[in-house]
Amino acid sequence: MRLRLREFRPRTGPHEHRVVQPRHPLRHTSLRAPEPIGLLLGDHDGLSRLAGLFSFAAYSRHTIVHVPLRDGVPPDEGVGERVDLVIAHHTLGLRPAQWPGLRRGLRQGAPLTVRTDEARTARDAATWRERRDRTGLCEELRHAAHARTFFLFGSRDLFAETAAEFAHAAGWGPRQKGVATGRPALMTGLALTQPPGGGHPVEVLVCFKPYPPYAHFRRPGEPFRRPDGPASRPRRPAAAP
Repeated sequence: MRLRLREFRPRTGPHEHRVVQPRHPLRHTSLRAPEPIGLLLGDHDGLSRLAGLFSFAAYSRHTIVHVPLRDGVPPDEGVGERVDLVIAHHTLGLRPAQWPGLRRGLRQGAPLTVRTDEARTARDAATWRERRDRTGLCEELRHAAHARTFFLFGSRDLFAETAAEFAHAAGWGPRQKGVATGRPALMTGLALTQPPGGGHPVEVLVCFKPYPPYAHFRRPGEPFRRPDGPASRPRRPAAAP
């Protein structure tokens, strides 16, 4: 996948950081932080680009991926405050309290275009699943919420697995029953570290949801239909004179 990004180099004291954002917003994707259940709603474009962004993050250990989601089109369901998303390797040592200062430095970014390697992402995701099945240990995304931002920290293979989950949601979400009428389809959930002492599991549900007007939505393989008319047919070429 080719990702069009914007790159920033904000500084905090003597330290320079690399931050990237999507060059164009994910207009029909929203995120609500878990309390204890979070909700991410996205259309095909949003979920596909999130898959690419997680894939990019997997192999960019020294880069912070910032996905602004607060200012998109408000969804017609869900409760709670919408938040932005930040993805970073846990080895980077980013502290959520640092983020407001870094965010203020995100000005005049430079255009950046990158390509993700889907085959490598799939291999690393498979490696993560094999290790989980062999050892019984399930590595989970570390998370935090601060300054209207939800942070996800992980490793290369874990981000690759998350990218694969989003790619599956983008590809198969449009095929689910009821989505053509605006119903969200639950596709996966993000496995998050759990707080000590038990309690309700903390997770983020990832749902496919097309954007309105739903009459314009077509499931894969369906012919185009006018809102109040039959399926359109391709025009025949005009006969030669």
